[in-house]
Amino acid sequence: MDDRLMYRDHFFIGGEWVAPAGSEVLGVISPSTEQVVGEVPLATAADIDRAVGAARQAFDEGPWPRMTPAERAAVLTRVAGCLRKREAEIAGVTVDEMGCAISQAPRAQTGLVAALFDYYAQLSLGYEFERTVVDGARAGLVTNEPVGVVAVIVPWNAPVTLSCWKTAPALAAGCTVVIKPAPEAPLSNYLLAEAMEEAGVPRGVVSVLPGDRVVGEHLVTHPGVDKVAFTGSTAAGKRIMSLCGEQVKRVSLELGGKSAAIICDDADIATVMPILVHGAMHLSGQVCGAHTRVLVPRSVYADAVACAAAAAAHITVGDPHDPSVLVGPLVAARQRDRVQGYIGLGVEAGARVVAGGGRPAGLPRGWYVEPTILADVDNSMRVAREEIFGPVLCLIPYEGDDEAVRIANDSPYGLAGGVWAGDPARGLAVARRMRTGSISVNGSYPPFPLVPFGGFKESGLGRELGPEGLANFLEPRSIGLPAELHGPA
Repeated sequence: MDDRLMYRDHFFIGGEWVAPAGSEVLGVISPSTEQVVGEVPLATAADIDRAVGAARQAFDEGPWPRMTPAERAAVLTRVAGCLRKREAEIAGVTVDEMGCAISQAPRAQTGLVAALFDYYAQLSLGYEFERTVVDGARAGLVTNEPVGVVAVIVPWNAPVTLSCWKTAPALAAGCTVVIKPAPEAPLSNYLLAEAMEEAGVPRGVVSVLPGDRVVGEHLVTHPGVDKVAFTGSTAAGKRIMSLCGEQVKRVSLELGGKSAAIICDDADIATVMPILVHGAMHLSGQVCGAHTRVLVPRSVYADAVACAAAAAAHITVGDPHDPSVLVGPLVAARQRDRVQGYIGLGVEAGARVVAGGGRPAGLPRGWYVEPTILADVDNSMRVAREEIFGPVLCLIPYEGDDEAVRIANDSPYGLAGGVWAGDPARGLAVARRMRTGSISVNGSYPPFPLVPFGGFKESGLGRELGPEGLANFLEPRSIGLPAELHGPA
């Protein structure tokens, strides 16, 4: 990519490009070449203070929260247009900074970027931000107020997409936002900042500052922040929730998953299994909602294992810049080592590697792991209970729908899942019994961005997308109305 996109020396704070307070810089390393391909400054506590101060002033004194929904919607629509012009650049930067295969970028990195701003612009035009309630002689005005200054903390796997999932509804609500991208993928969100600037978002409303975990905690605990919106690991989410709890600070969390796909005994294994294998390998398996446990009827288990192994063997792995490649590298050496470690743990516990399991042939450099299928997995194994976050799929046998549902629900997580059935009504009936936040039936996903996404149990709190995503950034308020200000019931 162009050096202008890969080497940055300023932060976007309150609508201005400003020099960092500190001197520390971060080299951005390509996961496919292990070479430095970019550089950004690392934010300090002083930089965070400046960004929160700008957001606080913009919220307390600026025009943004006081605009009408239609006025904010016009700005959001302009942001959407500015982002569409940058989609190819966003995709290209993520290929270099975190190894996303370019074939996956339209789905993972840009598909829900501009569309989210358009959606929330339109939703806010008809949203009931206030209503009058009358009960006899009593009446109240119920208003939905913006929650305030929002800290947006996003991971490296879909950095701009996940920023937009939070920023678009927060802005539609009238909030101001400070975005902290992950140090592994800090560059692509600069393009979001450029779009905000071009669209004329008022001063102070949006800031973008890459930073590490220490700076992230400073942002989370900053007294000027009213809410934290976080996507990342469950362990990090628990830490953030604890910190927010000390201040009774609003928090929404989209965390990890170990989602199950149930294949019913009337489904066609030969059709379904390749779809599930390819889905689990999307973004090199670095997707929180990936269906990484596949529950298969014991009567067809051997056929399912053979079909999964064959599908995995035909997946192309390699240079993420190559449009024919489906699986690129993992984001970092530590992530590659983590995935390899889990494969070893699975084998030690009795699982059988029927495809993959190691470094792909012909790729001596880069943080690659072969698409891997583990058979003979029991749901008590760590590979079935813990999020691996890599290209590893576990196959678990079951007897009957009741056992399938029990196994699917026997997890500390509850983010996503799926059901495959020859009879769609049966598939829906099984889906209704699954304790998880988002379920596909026969591969049919809800029509994003119109419906909410989020998890049960340790997969998070709150919802993103849909009207629920806007409500996430609003505080209901009741005002008593004297008789002179309301009519009879």
